[in-house]
Amino acid sequence: MLMQDKKTLYGLLPAVKEVYEKGENILQFIQHETGQKGNSAEAIQISYDFQTGSYVKYIKENKENVERYTDELASIINKLAPYNSIMEAGIGEGTTMGLLLPKLKQKAKQQLGFDISWSRIKLAQAFFRQQQLESTLFMADLFDIPLADNSVDIVYTSHSIEPNGGKEEALLKELYRITAKYLVLIEPIYELGSEQAKKRMEFHGYVKGLKATAEALGMKVTEYRLLDSLRQPENPSGLVLIEKLSNSQANTVQFICPHSGKKMLKESDCYFCPESSLAYPTISGIPSLLRSSAILASKYSESFDDLLK
Repeated sequence: MLMQDKKTLYGLLPAVKEVYEKGENILQFIQHETGQKGNSAEAIQISYDFQTGSYVKYIKENKENVERYTDELASIINKLAPYNSIMEAGIGEGTTMGLLLPKLKQKAKQQLGFDISWSRIKLAQAFFRQQQLESTLFMADLFDIPLADNSVDIVYTSHSIEPNGGKEEALLKELYRITAKYLVLIEPIYELGSEQAKKRMEFHGYVKGLKATAEALGMKVTEYRLLDSLRQPENPSGLVLIEKLSNSQANTVQFICPHSGKKMLKESDCYFCPESSLAYPTISGIPSLLRSSAILASKYSESFDDLLK
């Protein structure tokens, strides 16, 4: 969850911009400046937001590799049909989902994606329009997803949880909570990597023990392997496929207030929760459903003309 003092981190933004323009590592810079160990949600948000555009550039320069990767991801998900809804958690610039959806044999009734970075979601919007695809995109925190339990049939990640080493249990619990049928994790697999890869992953604070952690939490891991399409010795990408034991199919996607967990209503300029009296603004068509975005609006549903009488 977004816990770090934003005032402190946001004061670093001019320096972060210089670090980015020099091609240096933003997360390492923030760790050095703040003295924090590991990568906080705020640090990840800042790093990803400044890097917006890098993934679109990558797919342009590595079209063949990206096609192989999304072909393999499609083959995994095609085996999981039928489903009504699918969502990428940590969708970034939409490059993976945008190339994946046309390759799926079944079109989901609801296609969703979220990211902690507004700029990346904004670029994903444009990328989806270019691809002539429809999807519900919103800002959210991986540790505090504003969806009711069992909201989405298939939830998948594509290297989005990798920088959260030490927080594996919390991540798995939250992703599993909102999943109705299958959780598909495409992430670096520390245990299947070489010693060189392990050292690199430790240095960058990557996740470890996803399979063991999932099983310790009582989750059913049905497939665990390295991917065929991404053979990168320094970053051993793999699959952890988790089947939800209830295997119940979601009916509708329900957004909930991150603070109260209660139902939210979609309005023209925000999502509003009547029970908590909190509103979450929509900026350029992108709902910001982060705890830190909440605005107290206890009179949102009131008619002010009536109050002035």
